Amino acid sequence: MRIPRAVAALVAVLVCCCAQAVLAGPELVLAANPPGGTRAPSDASAGGSEYGVIAGAKPTAGRPLVVTLTVPALATPGAPPRVRLQINEHGVSSVNARVAIVSLATHRPVVAVALGWVRTGRRLTVRWPRHARLASGSYHVSVKAHDAHGSPLLRRAHASGVATLNVSAPPPKPKPLPVTPAPAPTPAGVATPAQTVADGAVFPVAGAHSFGGPANRFGAPREGHVHQGQDVLTTEGTPVVAPLGGTITSTSVQPGGAGWYVVEHTGVGLDFMFAHCMAHSFAVAEGQGVAAGSPVCSAGQTGDATAPHLHLEVWVGAWQAAGGYPIDPLPYLEAWERGA
Repeated sequence: MRIPRAVAALVAVLVCCCAQAVLAGPELVLAANPPGGTRAPSDASAGGSEYGVIAGAKPTAGRPLVVTLTVPALATPGAPPRVRLQINEHGVSSVNARVAIVSLATHRPVVAVALGWVRTGRRLTVRWPRHARLASGSYHVSVKAHDAHGSPLLRRAHASGVATLNVSAPPPKPKPLPVTPAPAPTPAGVATPAQTVADGAVFPVAGAHSFGGPANRFGAPREGHVHQGQDVLTTEGTPVVAPLGGTITSTSVQPGGAGWYVVEHTGVGLDFMFAHCMAHSFAVAEGQGVAAGSPVCSAGQTGDATAPHLHLEVWVGAWQAAGGYPIDPLPYLEAWERGA
């Protein structure tokens, strides 16, 4: 059957238009992206890795998501505690973020920090203003963020960008009960608490403090071991000083345990170990001689610590050496505190 010329011409025009539409498709898609914009790889063959995209992570629907927000459950009044966070967004390299500590009593921010444009997929530590202080009370640490398109934070049940922070003053020091001290057996060549006071010993925390509760005592149970020192609770940044004169034998860092710590050897048969110092706060160096009351470091919460305090160990003989062993520091601390 012969097709009329007019029908054939119309078919040819339709075929041509369809072909042009197929070719024009990608051009329309490309034009939809802003000039200079970036695109995530369209398939595995693109190769490389894109910052902000974590392998195996589900896309966050084009909105920032707080995947990590680390806040201590309890802190003492004073400088805000360390807060760490991580924000992800699929295919986005940076977001604009802000962190605030909001009082649950007034529902108003007490301190806030604008982080500005920060990298996604990276663990960040919030640096609070130096003058910022928190009083006792309950707070929320809240994260806000948006990407370059203005898309706000995606809040989910287990990634809401909000965490609770309780600030509580150390418990008051209990009144000492009147007791008649009995002479405690002391190894030969080792000074007793009273003898160290007579030699001019000073209390190692130069500020307000307490001894906490049973969990802070020498011999308290820990996971896989026992507590080998006495905790002295105080505010972050309080000076830590040498109780007696001696020589610094170690300045080191143990991230998963003692944090930043210092060890001192004395001439009265005792070694002192000061743990959880603030990072970079050492006032001494290995091999240095110190006098009683000389600054050692600042109290902090580095290592395995949930609140600022000094962990003090008292060793007979050399610290962590063959033949050395720890003893209860509390009798010494109480004697130094009383000055008798």
